[in-house]
Amino acid sequence: MSKINSFKSKKTIKVNGKDYVIYSLIEAEKNGLKDISKLPKSLKVLLENLLRYEDNTTVDKTQINAIQSWLKTKTSDTEIAYRPARVLMQDYTGIPAVADLAAMRDAVKAKNKDPKKINPLSQVDLVIDHSVMVDNYANKDSFDLNVEKEFSRNGERYSFLK
Repeated sequence: MSKINSFKSKKTIKVNGKDYVIYSLIEAEKNGLKDISKLPKSLKVLLENLLRYEDNTTVDKTQINAIQSWLKTKTSDTEIAYRPARVLMQDYTGIPAVADLAAMRDAVKAKNKDPKKINPLSQVDLVIDHSVMVDNYANKDSFDLNVEKEFSRNGERYSFLK
């Protein structure tokens, strides 16, 4: 979350007795980001993300103003830092990413550093899309027998993911 609040957009709302932090584009517009309510929804999403992660290191006021300036020029040469709140990966891309993280942790540990510092910046959900082959059917034990055979075929994969 943002440590800097250049456009005073950070607000707290209460829903069902629980407090939530939001970054209000309405407040940002009142506090210097003129006419941002006219932005296309896709740019509003990017703008809210920049406001949320403004830290003067990865996200600064220049990037935020570049989104607002788009209203005049309909273009921008400014590179922005987009940080999704969550990343969804299928197994064919996620498994290599997990292997890369494990290799980086091993390399950091080999240099006597804390391997727990190697983590994604955003939450990542890994979806394992795997179907069970049907070898046995038409009896009450079919499912159990097919799952057992599946584990024997792909045990290495399952143990790695566990």
